[in-house]
Amino acid sequence: MFGAVLILAAAAVTVTVHAQPSPDVQKGIAKAIKNAKNGGKVTDFTAFVNPFIGTDNFGDVCPGASVPFGMVKVTTDNTGYAPAGYVADNTQFIQGVSPLHDSGTGSSLGSYGNFKIMPQFCPGGFNTCKTILSQRQRLRKNNTDFASPGYFAQTLDNDIKIEATATRRAALERFTFPEGTPFFSVDLGNDSPLSFGGGSLDFDPAAGRIKIGGRWRPSFGPSLFFYQAFACYDILDNGKQTLGEFGVWTADNFGMDAKALGQTHLNLSINLIGSSPYQSGALFSLAGNPSEVNIRVGVSFVSADQACQNAETEIGMSSFEEIQDLAVSQWNDKLSRIELDVARSAPNITEIFYSSYYRSFLTPNNATGEGSGAFAGTTSPYFDSLYCSWDTFRTWAPLLSLTSPVDYAEVVENYIDGWRKNGVIPECRSNQLPGWTQGGSDGTNILADFAVKYHAEAASLGVDLNEMFTALLSDGEENPPEWNTGGRQINVYKAHGFVPFAAFDATSTGRQTREGSRTLEYAMNDFGIRQVAQVLGHADEVTTYTNRSTWFKNVWDPTVKSDGFEGFMQKRFGNGTFKNLNPVDCSPLDTNSSRACSLTQDNQNGFYESSSWEYSFFAPQDMATLVDLMGGNETFVKRLDHFFNKGYYLAGNEPSFGTPSAYHYADHPAKSVQRGRQVLFENFDITAGGLPGNDDQAAMATFAAFHILGLFPIPSTTQFLLISPFVPSYTVHNPHLGVSTTVTVDGFDPASVKRKIPDGAAAYVANVTVNGVPSVTGRCFIDFFDTFKKGGNITITVTSNMDEADSCEGSLPDSLSTGGWASAR
Repeated sequence: MFGAVLILAAAAVTVTVHAQPSPDVQKGIAKAIKNAKNGGKVTDFTAFVNPFIGTDNFGDVCPGASVPFGMVKVTTDNTGYAPAGYVADNTQFIQGVSPLHDSGTGSSLGSYGNFKIMPQFCPGGFNTCKTILSQRQRLRKNNTDFASPGYFAQTLDNDIKIEATATRRAALERFTFPEGTPFFSVDLGNDSPLSFGGGSLDFDPAAGRIKIGGRWRPSFGPSLFFYQAFACYDILDNGKQTLGEFGVWTADNFGMDAKALGQTHLNLSINLIGSSPYQSGALFSLAGNPSEVNIRVGVSFVSADQACQNAETEIGMSSFEEIQDLAVSQWNDKLSRIELDVARSAPNITEIFYSSYYRSFLTPNNATGEGSGAFAGTTSPYFDSLYCSWDTFRTWAPLLSLTSPVDYAEVVENYIDGWRKNGVIPECRSNQLPGWTQGGSDGTNILADFAVKYHAEAASLGVDLNEMFTALLSDGEENPPEWNTGGRQINVYKAHGFVPFAAFDATSTGRQTREGSRTLEYAMNDFGIRQVAQVLGHADEVTTYTNRSTWFKNVWDPTVKSDGFEGFMQKRFGNGTFKNLNPVDCSPLDTNSSRACSLTQDNQNGFYESSSWEYSFFAPQDMATLVDLMGGNETFVKRLDHFFNKGYYLAGNEPSFGTPSAYHYADHPAKSVQRGRQVLFENFDITAGGLPGNDDQAAMATFAAFHILGLFPIPSTTQFLLISPFVPSYTVHNPHLGVSTTVTVDGFDPASVKRKIPDGAAAYVANVTVNGVPSVTGRCFIDFFDTFKKGGNITITVTSNMDEADSCEGSLPDSLSTGGWASAR
């Protein structure tokens, strides 16, 4: 989400990186890799993870302490552009540490950041404490930022050390003071987007407990909406700490700095005039000058009492180290499901892979038991921060399918429950509320991807495929009265066979833009429905939705020319004429820096965060038709080459995800291998700025992970394109199915793992066997059911002879127009 917008803006300026994680982060990773290379058995996969990758250069990654899919991600909140709370820029100030954050989202004002707590010194006592945000904020002590899965630490420039570890809905924070009396301020209203809509705080000094609750606006959704959130701070460490001075405070940036010693209650409504930060909260000290202070915090979206219960249940009287060890154990359960041959892999590839794989489990946030509004009391799994299906259906969901069907089923059931509660399949849930729809109803393809792979196991995993299909048909046939936040503009789409520009629509409301990209996405959504209809044996719907899956052709204008190439996707009027626009518009080469390319009403381009050059390659369900429309194999290859060489490609933009491997469809897979190496090394590395834009709820992470594995998924299908692994071997474990699949690269050449493959380096796929038998699909793709579903061994033999390997030597990957996906597996 927002990836292209940020990257387009960044392309015009020189990005200054101020990365300041502790050198110990990299030293620890290097030590773990060296131990593996020296024959040590890998038991702690978290040791290969660098949580700071993506914390600079608009990566928007949260390095805070969390557990897999944790609702809590506890980190410090920085000034400046800091959507995830933390940024690696050491010139930005720290305003506190808080338990709620999202990771890898592009909302410029950020998301969450509620319930900040800030440690400080107050030499003159309570009334001398700094509570105003601009006065209490501190710089960090350079090279002290440290994080690993389940742990975060940072030292302020006054030598107060902050540490945190987490459970799913609670955190344990540890503060080390060099001397003096520890004081803490706790915020009631201030969140990252400054969106407070009223709330209250109650301080129980006898129990040492602070309860907070309120309402805030979502980070990516209608400003008319408010979500509720609650926190419960326990400050006495189960009786080991003693309360000193306490009270409440309120302040602003214009001279107000009021403190009330001994008072215990705040009740504030929304301020209807002005938009200054709400600066109010609790203030307290701990008696006896303890050098180490432990503070427990629970969060909830239901009530403050439930926030307290969450902390009591999930942390209780456990020590910091016990909670951290539990978090590491949960992370190792996930990360060990893909075992790279670390001993023979390049260290940077190991680090990029496991850091990416880690982020694939960081979001969405498992808020089961915390549903509010329509989801109050739901018995289904409930996930928050679905940022957004447009980002995640392409690579995130397919990677989850390889190893984690239980988690995948919970996410899918959450989507179905969204349809039960709101009448539409969720598209982008933001802060417990419906967020903006960007492309189509792309949750459809997440459901379809699960159904085609796990239909035999669906019932035992808690997913009713018949109910899923009812939800999918609703998405494909019923026009919601408002489709900005869910569903599709189906009425005009069905009437015209495409989403028309400037069409009269008397029955529904939505932002009338993105007609070209919505048509392409809608056709892919229809393909997902087609795939589930096939699994369930609904022949009529298979026919209907197979036809609708090809409607992407209806926005292809063969007369448009750009850079010597003919034919591009364009927006189209309802009468059939095209609104011809320059295919370069909204690309990295667009010279109009003020052009609207996103959800804004003045986006006349016809495509969401993208250009026609980029989106014209998007039809995963029928790439053979695109090859034909563009003039056949050789012209298609020349056009792809030009797309990359000219600079139209955006690695940080999801519609471009499939283009590096699109050469497969023109029977030139060796060129996909070359392009995959180039794309990874030009856009991903192990620095804080090592992502090509924001992570988009691990969309970038999983794109990189798949390339390292030498695979690329075709969403809503069981097929994976075979590219060329960056490692000599790896094993994929699926604990639910009880199977493991080992991929071995015969003839692996470390010299090939470079941006440009050197002459003579073996990197190109010459032969593929599955369990000792030549692959029935040739050397361009494999099928989930033949490989990862049953387990076994895949051997990929590589050669340095590009010409010899530059054909599929068998079937091209499936396309609808060539009879692909003729039956369900």
